[in-house]
Amino acid sequence: MSRPPSNHHLKEDIRDYWSKRSETFDLAFGHRIPPGPELDAWADAVRQRLGSEPLKVLELASGTGEVSNVLLSLGHDVTGLDFSEAMIGVARRKHAGRAGVRFILADAEQTMEPDGTYDAVVCRHLVWTLTEPQQAFAEWFRVLKPGGRLLIFDGNWAAPTPLGRIVSGAIKLIDRVAGVDPYYDGAMSDRHADIMRRLPFGEGLTVERLMPLLGAAGFKEIEVGSHAPIAAAQRETADLRNRLRTLLYRRFILSCRRPEDGA
Repeated sequence: MSRPPSNHHLKEDIRDYWSKRSETFDLAFGHRIPPGPELDAWADAVRQRLGSEPLKVLELASGTGEVSNVLLSLGHDVTGLDFSEAMIGVARRKHAGRAGVRFILADAEQTMEPDGTYDAVVCRHLVWTLTEPQQAFAEWFRVLKPGGRLLIFDGNWAAPTPLGRIVSGAIKLIDRVAGVDPYYDGAMSDRHADIMRRLPFGEGLTVERLMPLLGAAGFKEIEVGSHAPIAAAQRETADLRNRLRTLLYRRFILSCRRPEDGA
């Protein structure tokens, strides 16, 4: 995988983009995880892959602390890491006074956390934004304890599925009739598209591309699961436009493990 040009400037553009998004991030469909069916579906997805015992978890690109809340609801001790001060500020206010969670300002591709510290590393919608994927996966392997698990929630945001291409037409029609949703990603779509073009996964993040890179970093027991139960839960409380949005892209849940020493 070739190194993208102007990597430093790309990182700064990504930081600036997400910092501006922090102001309305929780208002955008698919970002907030409200109590009820959606929170329950997220908790089930995490429990199935990390088990029921409390763990020490590093959440990468923790944003406004929505996945942090899922992890806390399951009894885990959470360190949320993000490189946007604005996002960290929202998360700290949201979880002020809550035990078992801290938020730190750092780069997910170079965490500066000690070797072998965490039972699990979790991230949502981070991998597609990585500027140095191979370096990042080696870093996540390093901070995990032997036997620790990596859990990734992500998708191919570069190209709709065949059904998604049909659905996108219906969404555009709703936008024309009801007005454009000011909080959805499209509110900053030009900047989003410019960043995506410059990323290693800019042409699409797929499990087929991801699995060999994780294997090269040393991860084993790579398993791919369906995001469908979470999407179904989102549709239970969403309006028509947002129900359609759950059908746009191929999303996935990927888990893998750092082997025990000597394995």
